[in-house]
Amino acid sequence: MVKNIEDDLNKKALRFHTRCELPIRHGYKPDMDCTAELKAGGLQFYQEVIGSLRWAVELGRVDILLEVSLLSKHLALPREGHLEQALNIVGYVKAHKKMRLVYDCGYPKVNERWFTKYDRFDFYRDAKEVTPPNMPELRGHEVVVTCFVDANHGGNLRDRKSQTGILIFVNKAPIHWYSKSQATVAVSTFGAECCAMKTAVEMIEGLRYKLRMMGIPVEGPANVYCDNEAVMKNTQIPESTLKKKYHTIAYHRCREAVAAGTVRIAKQGTRKNLADLFTKVLSADRRQFLLERFTY
Repeated sequence: MVKNIEDDLNKKALRFHTRCELPIRHGYKPDMDCTAELKAGGLQFYQEVIGSLRWAVELGRVDILLEVSLLSKHLALPREGHLEQALNIVGYVKAHKKMRLVYDCGYPKVNERWFTKYDRFDFYRDAKEVTPPNMPELRGHEVVVTCFVDANHGGNLRDRKSQTGILIFVNKAPIHWYSKSQATVAVSTFGAECCAMKTAVEMIEGLRYKLRMMGIPVEGPANVYCDNEAVMKNTQIPESTLKKKYHTIAYHRCREAVAAGTVRIAKQGTRKNLADLFTKVLSADRRQFLLERFTY
């Protein structure tokens, strides 16, 4: 990918920086870019670069997921600054081409004190996880699903939409990563985090269903970690109530999944929440600290 883009730039007598410590310049906001709009040739080249970078993300370059997601929102009307930052990501990939995901089949260490079990029969007595009616015989060792979820409240300065970030593990192997702007504007941090949690719950339910259809036994509920205490308490404690009506769908969706035994939720400090990589543009040291938890 890098070589193809370099060849295209050489034809245009252009080049990009190859000593990039960060995928995107610190403090740069793609939604606030006011540089000149790209002309037809530049627009097509920008789309090709972003398409190549998205392909790299699908193959496992999770370290550029957020930055590629932010720039992908400007495919229809990119500006010169967007192209410059896209090429900065290419330069970062060239300078950091030894990163690998760690696919560890071992079981993660779980501190059971982080999770509290409640009786939810009076609140969600009919809650039950959907399992495949025609699933094959379960074979082999059970697997554990772990998820980190986060939201950057109002991260987009132009429309104030929040960014959702999700990282899912099967045992200690990262198998799904997600970073996307939320469809609606959340008026509070709780609202943004609750919507992100709903998205994570739906992904986990789909993954657990798929694993069972492959004959893979799934052990217990998925362990979900977020850094918002209000979301953790409102989804875990049966007696908690929600006064804001526009949050109720995500609120009850998550609580029902907890009652069904599909997930259990604990608070994980922001410092150790791996999903932070997919919601905020971080410093080089902070990025490296989080990446070292599941890459090498």
